Amino acid sequence: MTFTDIDYDKFRALRVTRVAARLEQLIGDEANDELTPEQLFLTAVDDALEDRRAHKVDKLIRAAGLPIPEANVAEIDYRGINPVRMKRYAAHDWAADPTNLLVISPTGGGKTYLACAIGIAACHNGHAVTYARMDSLARQLVITRADGIAHQKLLNDLSNTDLLIIDDFLTVGIDSDAASDLFAILANREHRLPTMIASQTGPAHWVAELPDRVAADSIVNRLANNARTINLGQIDMRRQRQDQARTTDGYWE
Repeated sequence: MTFTDIDYDKFRALRVTRVAARLEQLIGDEANDELTPEQLFLTAVDDALEDRRAHKVDKLIRAAGLPIPEANVAEIDYRGINPVRMKRYAAHDWAADPTNLLVISPTGGGKTYLACAIGIAACHNGHAVTYARMDSLARQLVITRADGIAHQKLLNDLSNTDLLIIDDFLTVGIDSDAASDLFAILANREHRLPTMIASQTGPAHWVAELPDRVAADSIVNRLANNARTINLGQIDMRRQRQDQARTTDGYWE
């Protein structure tokens, strides 16, 4: 059986083109000769839905801007991280739980990979994720201030994404304008949507780094008082992965 161009025009009008294309493939495969029309149709529907879901996930991951798009929760083997806890983060409904997540470790501790892995898992669960490094985000906020509409859109986007990931949080200081925008974003997200912070330091240092003490207390309070924390300790994952690479065949330096 082969569908005609007229048939496909009808399918497009009904928005079932993927189902029709998959059904045609199934019918053309001799291995399916013993299946009933109903079985073939339901299989085509399931395959089309899975294809649509995979396309949506790919789109969410691309839109998130994650620097390690191949990061995977299943591959995290850091000492001190409970695998059961990581599975919970991988399956977490971020849009329904506004609890923040703080990932703390010194440089090289693997916090960026961990944040990306959790972000990708969130995308697979259908959540909109936005990743930003703090220094880059601060520059973007300052630049868009020249255009009131663009600036407000950026604030709205960051306020409303299901999971906001801010990496290298306050590794370097930010100016008062960026701090003011950060306060607005976190205030808008409070009790509605979670924010993930990946940082080399903890809340006490953040207060000292922010330019205005009152704003600093408000920002840190919103982040830390309703949060779970993953402390990665003192492991240098970059060095550990480099040491592991040296033991593999074909390694040279």
